[in-house]
Amino acid sequence: MALTGRAALLAALGSLPVGIWDAGWTGVLAVNAPLAVACACDYALAAPVRRLGLTRSGDTSVRLGETADVTLTVTNPSRRVLRARLRDAWPPSSWQPGTETVASRHQVTVPSGERRRVTTRLRPTRRGDRHADRITVRSYGPLGLFSRQGTHKVPWTVRVLPPFTSRKHLPSKLARLRELDGRTSVLTRGEGTEFDSLREYVPGDDTRSIDWRATARQSTVAVRTWRPERDRHILIVLDTGRTSAGRVGDAPRLDAAMDAALLLAALASRAGDRVDLLAYDRRVRALVQGRTAGHLLPSLVNAMAALEPELVETDARGLAATALRTAPRRSLLVLLTSLDAAPVEEGLLPVLPQLTQRHTVLVASVADPHVTRMAAARGNTEAVYEAAAAAQSQTERHRTAEQLRRQGVTVVDATPEELPPALADAYLALKSAGRL
Repeated sequence: MALTGRAALLAALGSLPVGIWDAGWTGVLAVNAPLAVACACDYALAAPVRRLGLTRSGDTSVRLGETADVTLTVTNPSRRVLRARLRDAWPPSSWQPGTETVASRHQVTVPSGERRRVTTRLRPTRRGDRHADRITVRSYGPLGLFSRQGTHKVPWTVRVLPPFTSRKHLPSKLARLRELDGRTSVLTRGEGTEFDSLREYVPGDDTRSIDWRATARQSTVAVRTWRPERDRHILIVLDTGRTSAGRVGDAPRLDAAMDAALLLAALASRAGDRVDLLAYDRRVRALVQGRTAGHLLPSLVNAMAALEPELVETDARGLAATALRTAPRRSLLVLLTSLDAAPVEEGLLPVLPQLTQRHTVLVASVADPHVTRMAAARGNTEAVYEAAAAAQSQTERHRTAEQLRRQGVTVVDATPEELPPALADAYLALKSAGRL
């Protein structure tokens, strides 16, 4: 039982002391006798809170940056009208800052034996699962002098998925894929090409592509053309260790790596290739295997939603061993990790020969655009020192990338906005060169 502001104001105007007791609380208010009777009647007519029936329905998943609606159905089984205020509590990251008070509070009137619905609109600011907390209900009497209050636990979970902002690049990459697959054939055979057709030799063609048997049967020189093979295997490996927690802009590096991985997966599945996902630091955090093209993206975003960077150093030997078990046959291994010198030189380089011996390896890394801006800064002493530090950092990254290239690794190093299309372009280049 709680005294409302209206009742307190009236009590301040009263003259007779009347005692009011409640569980664990005793107080004395200065009220007159009619007011005491009105308060008692108001409390008696307030609908009980404990007997309310509360159920949820609505969205169970939402992309980061979009809104999700969760509906709460309130059933009043008592013989009194429910006049109530509700607070539907969720974690703070379920709303944009400053909007929780408006979004989580509702007023509802439910006649006896009826039900009403209220909707809580969430706009999460972080990936992962958001679990509903308690529902607090404050039931008022018809005069609004006293209220009953209680809480209910009504479980509900909304999974916040990666936003996949790089989807906008997919049409242009698919157009390049169609050109590669349909109108343009490679003239030299690679590891991932199959025979397409014969055509007449034109100056500039590689003489190694001449089909001498076909040439002997006709009056012109014939050359073989090859087309990129389909149904190749691609294993995308997300490094979820310490370096993935570094923030680039407003998000961790891991989020930018996820966005690039989703664009690559969407493009490769359209090309007819099989795509698997492995997330690893010191143990497997997520594994998606054997999905068809239609179910691949939903499976990937669902697996990525709950991933968070782990503040531990990635076990490079364990990562390599797990990748080799996951992809026992020749595949394109796409490793989204850091190009920081120490983790690469101490972790990745020693195990790289095990990977390149069996697979085509591509390493993609998220670069910080702030470092590029620092490198170009001038104007005062502080800016010059920042530019020198940025230049040194860039030199170390370039040296690390060159070490990987000397081992036969394709390296993509780009900012969060540029990494997804750059990674897709690298995939298409490998495919057109027959290296898959």
